[in-house]
Amino acid sequence: MKSTIVKRSIILAGHKTSVSLEEPFWLGLKEIAHNRRDTLANVVGGIDGRRQQANLSSAIRLFVLESVRSGGKSEAASTDALESSGA
Repeated sequence: MKSTIVKRSIILAGHKTSVSLEEPFWLGLKEIAHNRRDTLANVVGGIDGRRQQANLSSAIRLFVLESVRSGGKSEAASTDALESSGA
């Protein structure tokens, strides 16, 4: 199975930026936003504000992965993973 990376534009804090994500990560991110009853831009903005080193696309992947690992139980688990990983 081939995983295709797709570049998508997002507006964060009034500025347009792009992220390059595989479809499963993009769908996972959208699902997380939906389950939180939040916008995609707000969720990505939170990830962007907490990341320490990695690029935004990598930080999003780590966030989605940790959300899956934690069963989507808490935002704290996902953001703690970003901070401890240096993402």
